[in-house]
Amino acid sequence: MKFSEQWLREWVNPGIGSQELMDQITMAGLEVDGFEPVAGEFTGVVVGEVLSAEPHPDADKLRVCQVSDGTRTVQVVCGAPNVRAGLKVPFAVVGAVLPGDFKIKKAKLRGQPSEGMLCSESELGLSDNHDGLMELPEDAPVGRDLVDYLKLNDIAIDVDLTPNRADCLSIKGLAREVGVLNSLPVAAPEIEPVAAVHSEVPDIRVEAPKGCPRYLGRILRNVNLQAETPLWMKERLRRSGIRSIDAAVDVTNYVMLELGQPMHAFDRDEIRGGIVVRMAEAGETLVLLDGQNVELTADTLIIADHEKPIAIAGIMGGEHSGVSEKTRDLVLESAYFDPITLAGKARHYGLHTDASHRFERGVDYRLAREAMERATQLLMDIVGGEPGEIVEVASDDHLPEDRTIDLREQRLADVLGMAIHRTKVEEILTRLGLHIEKLLKDGWRVSVPSYRPDLAIEEDLIEEVGRIYGYNNLPVTEPFGSLGFRPREEGRRPVSAIRNYFVNRGYQEAITYSFVDPKVQALVDPGEEGIALANPISSDLSVMRTTLWTGLLKTVAYNQNRQQPRIRLFETGLRFRQRGERIEQRPMLAGVVVGSQYPENWANGRRGADFFDVKGELEGLFRLLGIEVRFLPGQHPALHPGQTAELVRDGESVGWLGTLHPQVQKNLELNGTILMFELFLDSIVSGYVPNFKEISKFPEVRRDLAIIIGSEVAFADVERVARKHAGEYLTALRVFDVYEGESLGEGNRSLALSLFWQHPERTLNEDEVHSLFNGVIDALRDELGATLRS
Repeated sequence: MKFSEQWLREWVNPGIGSQELMDQITMAGLEVDGFEPVAGEFTGVVVGEVLSAEPHPDADKLRVCQVSDGTRTVQVVCGAPNVRAGLKVPFAVVGAVLPGDFKIKKAKLRGQPSEGMLCSESELGLSDNHDGLMELPEDAPVGRDLVDYLKLNDIAIDVDLTPNRADCLSIKGLAREVGVLNSLPVAAPEIEPVAAVHSEVPDIRVEAPKGCPRYLGRILRNVNLQAETPLWMKERLRRSGIRSIDAAVDVTNYVMLELGQPMHAFDRDEIRGGIVVRMAEAGETLVLLDGQNVELTADTLIIADHEKPIAIAGIMGGEHSGVSEKTRDLVLESAYFDPITLAGKARHYGLHTDASHRFERGVDYRLAREAMERATQLLMDIVGGEPGEIVEVASDDHLPEDRTIDLREQRLADVLGMAIHRTKVEEILTRLGLHIEKLLKDGWRVSVPSYRPDLAIEEDLIEEVGRIYGYNNLPVTEPFGSLGFRPREEGRRPVSAIRNYFVNRGYQEAITYSFVDPKVQALVDPGEEGIALANPISSDLSVMRTTLWTGLLKTVAYNQNRQQPRIRLFETGLRFRQRGERIEQRPMLAGVVVGSQYPENWANGRRGADFFDVKGELEGLFRLLGIEVRFLPGQHPALHPGQTAELVRDGESVGWLGTLHPQVQKNLELNGTILMFELFLDSIVSGYVPNFKEISKFPEVRRDLAIIIGSEVAFADVERVARKHAGEYLTALRVFDVYEGESLGEGNRSLALSLFWQHPERTLNEDEVHSLFNGVIDALRDELGATLRS
């Protein structure tokens, strides 16, 4: 916010200089972003009066003027279009120095002598306006130094406020802060209710009380908007970075800067029926005051009459209902709009206004009536008029609730690092406008004023006490803390171990966006609908991912388009799925393999990676994690039928492995065989607790076994049955031969197994080994239909 130092000092005037004032404000958390003089540096400019303005004999666009500086009359040649007799203007006399070190001397223009110069605003460094002379009020004292008359020994201070300090987006709020910092009272202008002189009131209906819990309106009849805004008001607006437009708009802007309440003035004759505060209907349009034609969305709060929208609530009014010189009756609006309802709406329409800036951050919900009375009185002083009664429509159920916060004395001392006397704390809280409702045994119960929506918890009050007491006055203490090891479940493997495993096997870790293209995701995971983002970065990043494959396949496409034939990627991250009212976020591990199994060189061929290569790498991961996972035939919409395995641990599905479905691959325009896997991280990181036992010194016994079994039976089932019946002394089971041929019959294959037994404390005898070996053969025959190969 930009404001005039002189204006602030009219409210509260501490005995400190400008720089100290800015330093003080900054240290209180209201950072001063910069400052600048309100005018250029000049001398010798006084209030002058044009006594006459005659055409120049030798130039059509010049006038020969007689100008008085209060002591004498001199001739000045001027080319400004608005120069005329009786005009009072800034007059730079001979010897004056204007901004840019421009010195005024006697001169001749087209043969006519000229002693001095009549000035525009731009020539004095007041603004960029150079369309004509700066016109001063008729009562401006001729001959008075312009710097003194306009009080130009002033600076405009720009404060960069954080979003939570909306209460300081006004002179009133800033003065309150400066008063607290310097223990000074604030001299606010007295605002008295303006008595109504007629009975006409606006018809107001609020159909969206959640978005607009309070709305006030008042009719002001018979105004004269051709009346000029007073120079003092124009100057305060200018020094705050706001351009003067007309008296009605200037007054509403002035009240916004002074009190912090944005307001709007409508032309009553342009309102059909009455005022309705409602949500927009899809497809409605509105031409704004800046000439922009916008199509309104259904989530936009608007002000409408009984026929059409006339303003976007809290952002900008409509063009046709705006005031003009012909306006005779005004409808003044002062309201409290819900910050959440308005959040982001101005940006949606490509706008950013002073009103939206304040309403989005939170305006005092009790301020609307005071602002209405202030604006009414200022308008009557400038443009006249007859005020009516104020009509207020409010919904107490939707207004913010009054808040109380308990502040503990010990907690305050712990956070600030020092104990502050109770009397000092109570003084600070009281000066801030907080009311101490009750003195507690260990602290205070404090009620929060309506203009401080940012105060909600105990830490907020601690921050207030700390910044008013002065951060520089707090002691410097070294941070102290004990560093201990965080407990970690021994049977749970860290994700870093999984990452290292894949990196050691030639994979590269990818980190893709959690936002993905809904079209790609529909191909990869058609059974799930992604959670749509309210404000996406772009159309191809508009939903949350339901699988990590979406981002990885996009990365594959990116690499293949850059002529990378061998791609091995893995990623760990969250997937997001809607489950009723809840969003399920589950950690996942996914990978993709394309191209050759090994980098091409003199020793390695160009054999492409296949299903069993990736299966073997996952089996190695499971051995590292100490878990047993079975690979079962499965079906997945993104994977090739017949080349898909569902991974199961203890009867629970933990992931998928397979080849990308040909149709999906074609739609994504990918090349080569693409192998993919995706696992639930939380289901595989919990493994076994390592334990150790003494190596047996007794001999190991080996028995070989060849069986004929159906080709559809997985070796995992053979191994499971064999280990189950081989006894506790089995140390290893290995396959050393697999054979399929016509001699075995269609649908059969031969497996040759080696089984190893070893007792930790003695030598196993032949009968024991024979019994265990026969038990395995019987179990394979009974459970899996296997027969011994002769």
